[in-house]
Amino acid sequence: MTVRSAVAIASLTLAMAASSACLSFYEIGIETPIQAKLDTSPFQRVLVLGFVTGGSKDVDVNSETVRLLRSQLRTKSNLKVIDSDVVSLIDVVDKMKSNVGTATTATDAAAAPATTPTDVKKEDAKKEDVKSEKDLESYDSIFADVAYWKKLGEEYQNPLIVTGVVYFTDINKSGIVERPQEIYDQLGKRTVVSVRQWMDRKGYAIAPKFVFIDGRTGTQLYSDSYREETLYSSTQNTPALSSYFELMDRLVPGFLNTLSSQKIKSTRVLLK
Repeated sequence: MTVRSAVAIASLTLAMAASSACLSFYEIGIETPIQAKLDTSPFQRVLVLGFVTGGSKDVDVNSETVRLLRSQLRTKSNLKVIDSDVVSLIDVVDKMKSNVGTATTATDAAAAPATTPTDVKKEDAKKEDVKSEKDLESYDSIFADVAYWKKLGEEYQNPLIVTGVVYFTDINKSGIVERPQEIYDQLGKRTVVSVRQWMDRKGYAIAPKFVFIDGRTGTQLYSDSYREETLYSSTQNTPALSSYFELMDRLVPGFLNTLSSQKIKSTRVLLK
């Protein structure tokens, strides 16, 4: 390297250092719009009817999901939310199957004679069998029953109908996890290190599929599936209902984005 090159590099370094000394950084808030996945302009009303549910019996997943989604739509949607009784779609499908030969659709099943105490016991036994996600697949036919949904649409002035499947269950997992641990040296100085250890953990998982149906025609417009889980130490006792709401909090923004445009808030660092 020549003397001239060394002087040039030194001058450039000093200039950059002087410039950086005058620089400052600041954050600004920005909002990123995300367009809705479904065009809801043809509808003025929305009906969250009920769901096919399975898994844990510690939470009434059908009722809780209907209440939660209705509450969210009232505050974060322009659609008028219809108040109605919560419908168990498992009951609708089971009633249809129990009337094979006299009822060929869920609409016919809904109009069939009232069930006897023996029928109720049989239906309760069937519900007990609905324990896995695989079990719930046999109920998917209800979402293709155009006559059933169109009849409901006529009863409620042709709304957008929200329904689907929600599977909520307890889980157990074991494995290596990392956790922070405080360490103090002889002088009392504190440092935090990452420690790997084997842990038994338990928690809950939720796997909903939201189905959106046109109440005017009874046809399915759109569906979207999600999956979330949360894990705790095996010694921690967390109520199933608390975990349900924790998991649904993660899913609700995605659900709302299906029906209306959302804005994601974030920050960016600018150079001044």
